[in-house]
Amino acid sequence: MCGITGYIDFKSQLKNKTLSILKQMTDAIIHRGPDADGHFICTQSRVALGHRRLSILDLSEAGAQPMTSKSQRYIIVFNGEIYNFKDLRKDLEGVSWRGHSDTEVLLEYIEQFGFEKTLTDLNGMFAISLYDKKENKLYLARDRAGEKPLYYGQQGDFFFFGSELKSFLKHPNFNNEVDRDVLCSYLRHNYIPAPLSIYKNISKLQPGTFVEVDINSQKVLNKYYWNPQEKKASTEIFLGTEQEAKSKLNDLLLDAVKIRMESDVPLGAFLSGGVDSSLIVALMQAQSKKKVQTFTIGFEEDQYNEAKFAQDVANHLKTDHTEMYVTSKQTLDVIPNLAKYWDEPFADSSQVPTYLVSQVAKQKVTVCLSGDGGDELFSGYDRYFWSENIWSKLKKIPKGLKSIVGNTLSNTNPKTLDFLYSCIKPIFPKKLQFSNFSGKIAKLAPALSSNTVQDLYYLLLSHWSTPQNIVIGGIEKLNIVKRIQDSGFNADIIEWNMFCDLNNYLPDDILTKVDRASMAVSLEGRIPLLDHRVIEFSWSLPREMRVKNGVGKHLLRSVLYDYVPQSLIDRPKKGFGVPIDMWLKGPLKDWACDLLSKDRIVRDGYFKPEPIIEKLNQHLNGVGAWHYYLWDILMFQLWLDEQKKA
Repeated sequence: MCGITGYIDFKSQLKNKTLSILKQMTDAIIHRGPDADGHFICTQSRVALGHRRLSILDLSEAGAQPMTSKSQRYIIVFNGEIYNFKDLRKDLEGVSWRGHSDTEVLLEYIEQFGFEKTLTDLNGMFAISLYDKKENKLYLARDRAGEKPLYYGQQGDFFFFGSELKSFLKHPNFNNEVDRDVLCSYLRHNYIPAPLSIYKNISKLQPGTFVEVDINSQKVLNKYYWNPQEKKASTEIFLGTEQEAKSKLNDLLLDAVKIRMESDVPLGAFLSGGVDSSLIVALMQAQSKKKVQTFTIGFEEDQYNEAKFAQDVANHLKTDHTEMYVTSKQTLDVIPNLAKYWDEPFADSSQVPTYLVSQVAKQKVTVCLSGDGGDELFSGYDRYFWSENIWSKLKKIPKGLKSIVGNTLSNTNPKTLDFLYSCIKPIFPKKLQFSNFSGKIAKLAPALSSNTVQDLYYLLLSHWSTPQNIVIGGIEKLNIVKRIQDSGFNADIIEWNMFCDLNNYLPDDILTKVDRASMAVSLEGRIPLLDHRVIEFSWSLPREMRVKNGVGKHLLRSVLYDYVPQSLIDRPKKGFGVPIDMWLKGPLKDWACDLLSKDRIVRDGYFKPEPIIEKLNQHLNGVGAWHYYLWDILMFQLWLDEQKKA
């Protein structure tokens, strides 16, 4: 795991300052690679490549970057891991190897087979920058699922690229003007969807794509090497029995885990006690002679605490388990520093526990496996079934009546909703027993105005449903649902939700959260469920192998129950979160009121203050559960403060 950055100076304006600038850019991402740095500068071609190294495989100098191919044609800086590099190495004959790093194999494979062919043959997580001396072209590429970040863009006579935007801020010619249209998208989603970034004329490279920059003509081409719509459309439905599907999934996951356990430094896993993390740990322990090191954190608030479940699973699997209970003070101390770790506005509050558990793990290991991706691939989220059930009834209700019901739910005191639900909760089956019921209703109420399945999905995931009414000078231009509709993708409501999540929510929220939280403490995260072979196999499964009796992840559970008793796993799903709703009324109240004061909002000039202050007052007075909405604004304000320092 590493960090990469660099730029092209098309008109050679800074050739005498290039090394100094490049060092400042790499120093800005030292947390991604504290072990070493490296720089490549070609004054004639106007290219500068920078690298920060976190040594994982081949700890010697033979694995250092930037790395040049044997022919001297290609120079690479690379962030990530190529898990099948040993197999690729076997296909390369006559190479005199300097070491045993995946970077060297990647570079020589490109030399022999070309860049695009290489990308299709890789199994890994990666962000790659490759300079081709012969053609005077720069190539950028990102892995299929979007595990590793990569930003790029041209501003005037300069083209920038890097793992994190904070490196761009160190370049004297970078313009950090906020894109107000993108700010609208952020308020809707609580993250910034690719290909957007918070800065004008800077993009996130979308998963499964690469960019070719012709340095002579300044022409930039963007192309898929792995198109999820096309791949999914061409996937044949699995026609075998459920037992055969289970056996195949087990074998795929065993191998996906095995190749991700390759490391020259200590390795462990995050364990929450849920289906996905428990399965990953079980498969690790099944293939390890040593006790697998596992990590979890616990909270004082019972509805957010999964530590006891993780401990039960760890005891059964006999892992070397580390559990740390964090106090409210420890958690709250992290919050003011979040903008240092996330270099774009980002408002998924589970960023807090993700950072904390990464801190705990880093004390013992340098690599940690996680169970992310299972929900998006195997129908795990409750909202998939909520959507299906709601839509089956919603489409029969007259539009006017839907509006009345939605307004009534929106205006009901959340304390009243939680009290009423607590009275009837025992009569519901486990899958319908939720924590934070009023919060779920707050998200559901606006969605009652939906007229299509796509509208319902969009509104259920929306925070601020009309962000252009809040952002001064902003227009929401990107509709992530319409983008997929326009591609021709069509499916039932659960399949639609899953595919939209895989293309948007997973890379731009979940994987962004995991990458920034882990790399903030120089910890490498690896995600076996996002092996592209697992993704493509999940697409082949008929619905009844993913969902049974209204419960998702059926086949995953079936595999897991061969390793862990069902009694340790089956329980209502909990999110990995913190009680932001309560904290905004208690220990975070003064901090929030300061960041959201009318004077502050007016002075910064990005938002109309009235709707924000109205929601803040309603939340503080217990007449609205607006913590998600307020957290979006708070995280932007916090990020803005960090920008002012930079």
